Amino acid sequence: MIRSDSPLAGRPGRGLAVISASALSTQSGAAIGSLAFSTFTPIGVVAARQVVASVVLCAIARPRFWRFSAGQWRAVALLAFFFAGMNTALYSAVDRIGLGTAVTIEFLGPLGVALLSSRRGRDLFCALLALAGVVLLTRPGPTSDLLGLGLAAAAALCWAGYILTNRTVGQRVPGVQGTAVATLLSSAAMIPIAVVILWNVTLPPEAFLYATAAGLLATAVPYALDLIVLRHITALMFGLGMSLNPLFAAVVGAVFLREDIDLLGWTGVLLVVLSNGLTLAGGARAGLGTGPRARTSLSVSG
Repeated sequence: MIRSDSPLAGRPGRGLAVISASALSTQSGAAIGSLAFSTFTPIGVVAARQVVASVVLCAIARPRFWRFSAGQWRAVALLAFFFAGMNTALYSAVDRIGLGTAVTIEFLGPLGVALLSSRRGRDLFCALLALAGVVLLTRPGPTSDLLGLGLAAAAALCWAGYILTNRTVGQRVPGVQGTAVATLLSSAAMIPIAVVILWNVTLPPEAFLYATAAGLLATAVPYALDLIVLRHITALMFGLGMSLNPLFAAVVGAVFLREDIDLLGWTGVLLVVLSNGLTLAGGARAGLGTGPRARTSLSVSG
């Protein structure tokens, strides 16, 4: 519910604009981070992003992890695994098949969770739309980068696991403390990899700037925007805004990274966006996965 004293009250367009800016920041961060792939590698960029995410979330949540029980730690550790796996697989896929294609496939993860949480007949149509969109975009064949497509699919599976595990963590750990500690664990696990990269490769200064920008734009900025706007807009509007991510990824990839997507590919992207929008909008009306925990799963991921 939008509060009457909020600057977004009675102005749904402003709320959607803020959520869209969050999505655009996320994809711009990924695009800038990809500029460091050739020297820092995708895993190195992911490590930088994880560190930024852990700093931002821990500063906000101030988790009292020393009070966690064994059951809480198990859930948080599994969440950390999915978080690290999701971003590592996604950035590795971006390096091979491009930002627009990788993000579009990755969004099958939250779409799948929403579809499995619903019993509405319309969602079968949405699933077919998404499948048709991915086929049009990727058109797998003998010359396709199957490893890249597989990495994007792995990112989708990890995102689905992240959302489902985040719900469990939300039930066991108050607030977003569990999510904050999960990002801390995932970044700690990836720091040794980044150290090895730094030890063996002499990186140009711009590589550090690109990696840091990726962390800020893909994590800190969207999380801050989402944290502000989620208090003032409906779950329906948030879901619709988030469904634009594949489209923004394709546009950013085409404009800034010179990625070539033909007409059929753009049609595929739009079909996936439409499928996500219809599913998330219907889920919001039905109360499926629209609480703060579900929204956090989307806003700190992807």
